[in-house]
Amino acid sequence: MLQESASVLPALPPRLAKGARWLAESGIQESSGGVARYHRVDLGRNARVSTEITGYFAGAMTYLASATGDRALLAPAIRAGRFLAGAAWDPALEIFPFELPDGEATPRLAYFFDSGIVIRGLLSLWRATGDAEFRGLAEQAALGMARDFGCEGEPPAILALPAKQPLAPGAGWSRKPGCYQLKSAMAWYELYQGTGVEDFRRWYEASLEAALRSHDGFLLLEADREKVMDRLHAYCYFLEGLLPAVDRPECAAALAEGIERTSRYLGEIAPVFERSDVVAQLLRLRLLAHQYGVVPLDAAAAAQEAASIARFQWDDAPPRLDGGFSFGRKPGQGMAPFANPVSTAFSLQALEMWRQWQTGSATFAWQTLI
Repeated sequence: MLQESASVLPALPPRLAKGARWLAESGIQESSGGVARYHRVDLGRNARVSTEITGYFAGAMTYLASATGDRALLAPAIRAGRFLAGAAWDPALEIFPFELPDGEATPRLAYFFDSGIVIRGLLSLWRATGDAEFRGLAEQAALGMARDFGCEGEPPAILALPAKQPLAPGAGWSRKPGCYQLKSAMAWYELYQGTGVEDFRRWYEASLEAALRSHDGFLLLEADREKVMDRLHAYCYFLEGLLPAVDRPECAAALAEGIERTSRYLGEIAPVFERSDVVAQLLRLRLLAHQYGVVPLDAAAAAQEAASIARFQWDDAPPRLDGGFSFGRKPGQGMAPFANPVSTAFSLQALEMWRQWQTGSATFAWQTLI
């Protein structure tokens, strides 16, 4: 597929070209168009297809098509969108389940967070292709989010299907409501921008207000350092969710404080365990905060983060790995055996944004943040 634009690829930064090729050709996107949560390196097989990860993939490939000028990269993005609009969407329930059914014993669940990520992926496809089907499905799913999960404060993290009953909060941040859900509420604000429907803006505002009230204690809910690193990933989702309102003093202050806090925690914990997505999220936030006049860029810290991100990429590896990024690493253990499409997408975007800043060509829009 990428051979159609071979004249473009050699001019790309090698890491970007290899990463785009991995996402498009490695098999992490399966024949259905759905995208696996990760490729298990040591076992040589993919995890199950995930609707959330497919939504991220759609946003990543539309971003890469724009960043590289390689329109052929839209083909896998569109396949992902068709999967979301077809096999992944439950038209009777008007909801995106967490995963496709895998036997009667598998509980059917839907996550608020995943729903917003899928909607943002569909909106990125709509902007890239002009296909009204993607925008229509995004709008229908966004209305369903408000109806099924609620649109005031912090909605439940998970619904049990088909009854759409909220599950009791479980262990781990992703099974509880929290400030990180603000990133998914960005989908409502993007739809407000695209449709002018006031409810979408109001629902984002309610999520923003709740997240600003609760975010300060989010990282303090774990004592284990590795689990704090996991929470940093989610905390960065909160910081990303502030971007539509970053012109407000309270949001700018929270973003500035959050960047400093994330940098400090990352520096303390990375010698024990480091996640590639956290480093990439922090670098993207630094660059966006600098562009929006919130925090002057600490160029030395940004350069160090870019170098750290690059070390997570598999190089000169078999085709199922070459160009992909690992989820994380620990000293003495090397990279974790998970070739992760979201880690790859975040890392590629962070490195490309850093390259643009270095060349003086940086113009970032929060709507394109994967």
